[in-house]
Amino acid sequence: MMRRRPADQRGHFDHGWLDTHHSFSFGHYHDPEHMGFRDLRVINDDIIQPSRGFGTHGHRDMEIITYVLDGALEHKDSTGGGSVLRPGDVQRMTAGHGVTHSEFNHSPEEALRLLQIWILPRENGLEPGYEEKHFPADERQGRFRLIAAPEGSPDALTIHQDVQVFAALLKAGDTVGHELAPGRHAWLQVAKGRVQVAGQGGQATLDEGDGLAISDETTIELEGLEDSEVLLFDLK
Repeated sequence: MMRRRPADQRGHFDHGWLDTHHSFSFGHYHDPEHMGFRDLRVINDDIIQPSRGFGTHGHRDMEIITYVLDGALEHKDSTGGGSVLRPGDVQRMTAGHGVTHSEFNHSPEEALRLLQIWILPRENGLEPGYEEKHFPADERQGRFRLIAAPEGSPDALTIHQDVQVFAALLKAGDTVGHELAPGRHAWLQVAKGRVQVAGQGGQATLDEGDGLAISDETTIELEGLEDSEVLLFDLK
């Protein structure tokens, strides 16, 4: 079974300095039909204007993944983590029992685009932590590259939940597949481009910003219809 979440039905706010789309309920956007999917709670698609951003603020009990699409993100947090991240860089912040952080567009000239992703942790009250990794384009080109996973995956960010996150870059005509174990579910997010998805339950064409909830499928096949960038979440 596959259920499309159209990009133009997401929550949308344009604050001038921030143009943001919410796949799931977040902040002032509330949609009881879209409160998250399994342990995936938030996917915000943010465009931040030059030299603007989010001042210091707090979070608790959430695994926060930031995936940079365009531009440069300047991050600082109370764990001591902080750097400038660019496309290919991904960060994980465990909010745990409490953390504060700030995020700004590092560039005075170019817009920043990123996906902010929240995943519910396996338990509350964890020790806050920060981690970042670079995933070169050639490791994501034409294949699903594991970028975040539970403990024990040294080549990926560590998240404290039974979730695997994959990223792929596709050219027109590229195909990739992913197998789901029995009882597993998936969410596919098209960050850029356009793809076609096929499974036992049918097929769907997804445009930039679209999401797809996938359940009761064993194999997912994707084809790039143009240059595309996608994230896949394998969830219990």
